[in-house]
Amino acid sequence: MSHAMRSVLWSIAGIIVCGVGGAVCAWWLVNALGLAGVAAALVGAIAGMVIATAAWVGLTVLLRKMGVVS
Repeated sequence: MSHAMRSVLWSIAGIIVCGVGGAVCAWWLVNALGLAGVAAALVGAIAGMVIATAAWVGLTVLLRKMGVVS
């Protein structure tokens, strides 16, 4: 498998892992705050995106420091 294809596959895997983590954390946050309806949707979407992005950045930095990805 070419380097480019492997890079794309690892990126897709990272996006899925970070996205699921962000969604689960946002769902927990919305439930903990007792929100419902539009407020729950807005808080959940914003929190999920922020958490997933932070996880993506953290995972990328960690893997680069470990020398797994370049």
